[in-house]
Amino acid sequence: MTSKLTSQLKASVALVALVAQLAALAGPAAAFCGFYVAKADSKLFNKSSKVVLSREGKTTALTMASDYAGEPKEFAVVIPVPTFIERKQISVVETRTINHLDAFTAPRLVEYHDPDPCPPPVLDNGSPLVALTLAGRGNAIPRGDLSARHAGVTVEASYDVGEYDVVILSANESDGLVNWLNDNGYKTPAGAEAVLGSYIKQKMQFFVAKVNLDHMPLLRNGYLRPLQVRYETAKFMLPLRLGTVNAEGAQDLIVYTLTRNGRVETANYRTVKLPSNVNVPLYVKDEFGRFYQAIFERAVARENMRAVFVEYAWDIGWCDPCAADPMTNKELVELGAHWISSDDAAPYRGIGGANAYVTRMHLRYDANSFPEDLVLMETGDRTSFQGRYVLHYPWQGAPLKCAAGASYLASLPARFRHEAENLAGLTGWSQAEIETRMEAGGQSFQPSRSSDSKIGP
Repeated sequence: MTSKLTSQLKASVALVALVAQLAALAGPAAAFCGFYVAKADSKLFNKSSKVVLSREGKTTALTMASDYAGEPKEFAVVIPVPTFIERKQISVVETRTINHLDAFTAPRLVEYHDPDPCPPPVLDNGSPLVALTLAGRGNAIPRGDLSARHAGVTVEASYDVGEYDVVILSANESDGLVNWLNDNGYKTPAGAEAVLGSYIKQKMQFFVAKVNLDHMPLLRNGYLRPLQVRYETAKFMLPLRLGTVNAEGAQDLIVYTLTRNGRVETANYRTVKLPSNVNVPLYVKDEFGRFYQAIFERAVARENMRAVFVEYAWDIGWCDPCAADPMTNKELVELGAHWISSDDAAPYRGIGGANAYVTRMHLRYDANSFPEDLVLMETGDRTSFQGRYVLHYPWQGAPLKCAAGASYLASLPARFRHEAENLAGLTGWSQAEIETRMEAGGQSFQPSRSSDSKIGP
């Protein structure tokens, strides 16, 4: 496998170890008209995995992607699943579909422009967003012939799925399962046995996938694609603990859920909405990624890395403002929302909605902070929420020649100071340094004495 392919894998957001460790900038705007100007997507975070869970009744579709970097022959994933999995329940998903959902639900920066404080008089016309990585050695996954070392392990089925070889295992004891994995070319990390044993006690089976190198040349650009598995289960949950066994430090996981019945949250951990709808200084526009990383880091520290953070919760049929083009019906069905028609004629449905609700949750976790798998529940709450941060531009048009204009100019220093306080509170950055940056950008904390003053960049 070439180094070029390795770098492509590193750059792509592909399946590779679930939960792995497991628009153009807007121009001048009309008064109070908001425009999306930037987004904080999953690429901001290292060692991050993305999981899409589509859920209707007891039917779950689990689609997995991560930032795995390495040789394809070293990829393997083990996922606990509640039931036996048939070939028809497994498929690959295009990477761009998950990337689209990530962009659509990402926290966003928007900008608003103040209206003219001295507008000319007008007549009123009445217008009114779990897996264990095992380092494989490229050996073929065996189709049977269990030895005494593999006591209690049964190869229930084996499948070819795109660029993957998939095996479904059942096991009665963790010793046999660990031996099977090790003897078949996988290096299980220390601590895996106890975690695997807990899933065996729950009567779960194991979905094992590795790359079929013979099929890699068939792929365009050599990218591994996300892998999806569908099953029936009364439990709405995401296996998480295996992903902590061989992880190097804490990891980021972004979970997108598609459901019929409103926002999803965790039942066994705190679910917290990130601060939102906050005015921030204008210079944040040039470093929104750094800004959002600081917000998330501070929130994680405040909750001692023991909370799940909501970044987006909205009916999938509309958005305001939209951080990306709306998802099409075909994409939603590809991600497992099979209750939606696959007709692509009208992907944007307006305020009437799409009979599907997307929740985007973000967590940073390790074995100590998240000792249990995520237990999820639909709340029935269809209230809209988005991580949204606001640039509020002062009036920069004609000179202000009215009494209201003088009052407006006098009010700006207090507004700017409030924006500085907001930014310091969100990020932990020094307020003095923030104010210095604002002054350099034209946001003065001294009252303007001139009606001709230009404010901001």
